[in-house]
Amino acid sequence: MEASTYIIHLKHSFAILFSIVLLLHTLLAGTLFTHLLRLLTINPIISLSCAWCALISFIYYYSSRPYPILLLNYSCYKPDTSQKGNYKASIDFVRRTKRFTHESEQFMHRIYLNSGLGDETYVPKFVFEPKFEPKLESSMDEARHGMFSAVESLLSKTKIDPDRIDSLIITCGSFSPVPSLSSLVVNRFKLKPTIKAYNLNGMGCSSGVLAIDMASKLLKSSKQIGYALVVIIETISSSWYFGENRSMLVTNCIFRIGCAAALITNDPSRRRFAKMELVDSLRTHHGADDRSYRAAFQEEDEKGTLGISLNKDLVRVAGANLREHIRILGPRVLPLSQLVLYLYSEVVSVLSRGESKPRVPDFTTAFDHFCVHTGGKAVIEQVGKVLGLGDEKTEPAKMTLHRFGNTSSSLVFYELAYLEAKRMVREGDRMWVVAFGTGFKIGSLVWKSLTDLDQDFDNPWNDCIHRYPLKTW
Repeated sequence: MEASTYIIHLKHSFAILFSIVLLLHTLLAGTLFTHLLRLLTINPIISLSCAWCALISFIYYYSSRPYPILLLNYSCYKPDTSQKGNYKASIDFVRRTKRFTHESEQFMHRIYLNSGLGDETYVPKFVFEPKFEPKLESSMDEARHGMFSAVESLLSKTKIDPDRIDSLIITCGSFSPVPSLSSLVVNRFKLKPTIKAYNLNGMGCSSGVLAIDMASKLLKSSKQIGYALVVIIETISSSWYFGENRSMLVTNCIFRIGCAAALITNDPSRRRFAKMELVDSLRTHHGADDRSYRAAFQEEDEKGTLGISLNKDLVRVAGANLREHIRILGPRVLPLSQLVLYLYSEVVSVLSRGESKPRVPDFTTAFDHFCVHTGGKAVIEQVGKVLGLGDEKTEPAKMTLHRFGNTSSSLVFYELAYLEAKRMVREGDRMWVVAFGTGFKIGSLVWKSLTDLDQDFDNPWNDCIHRYPLKTW
């Protein structure tokens, strides 16, 4: 729903409310109420007609209202401990390849130490192998292990027969093999021939949120009860950079292995088994602005080596576009008191010709928990600054970056798993999930918890949650 549409609906709501108040006032006055009561008692046909109309209206309301969109459950992939890319393993790999100059090694060394990543993040297997060059098989191996492990764990928890899955959405930013990744999952789990499979590629770190939004749209548009399986992965083997361009070398330092699988349904009978309900979602695309479009870009460097360049404007672009994003999202989620204060600050800003900047609404009045984009230390700090969030609210993002690194599109689910492992989420709590992606895109999901969330047997934080949060980060 656009902001203008929201305002129109708000006006209609006020009009209906005013009419109800006026009617109640008349009824209380007694004149209309007396006449209606007398008419209904002396004319049974009118009474039956009114009762019939009320019944039809009741049936129509409950039959035509949209089904709720429920997150039945999700699973996060946790690679084998042999794939932990600590500082020593990273340095050994860089030196063993003999593909980087001393200056590039020192640059990556500084980026790594200041990135906010710890020594337990996971890297592809080729990093530890004698043949350090990432080939197609390395990316396929990474995709298979991540997707199969996450989906198997998810199906085990939900007890859902794969034949009941109607839609399959797989998102992977930089790896698009033939046959597709969705075909890989269909073949592995023997999904039914009528399944609708979708592959989202090149969407960047926001694609996990966008895939959930797409699943919800598919379920909302269907008049049938259905299940959508969403698999969110990024294969960093296919995007490893062996050149000297510093804006591209950053990706080697912060991106790590990760995958998540989620099962979404519109079946109301599954509500008591579901974890959360999707209350709202929003996608904004800022690619019309050239700086936003070029903020993160896959291209060849001066020597023809392919890599992903992270522009120096990335953090600024993220902050500026987030402000535009929350201008649309705010009226849909914020309480009236915050909307009034925000509107007042906008008027003051206009009257002062920009000398007074509009205030950012207090989103802690609308949400109990935040899963903000774990793009890097600077990105988390920028999001916290724009939204006015303290360390407690950005804790899941910071700790996820330290433990798992930037797992790209699946990162927000590792944050959700952190909240569960800490037993922070209670029934009725509202959560804002926000992620950024190349292009430049921002996606938001608003969840409402349907139960007190506890850590599952496959929670990726099970063996280390007692060490978090860190005292220093």
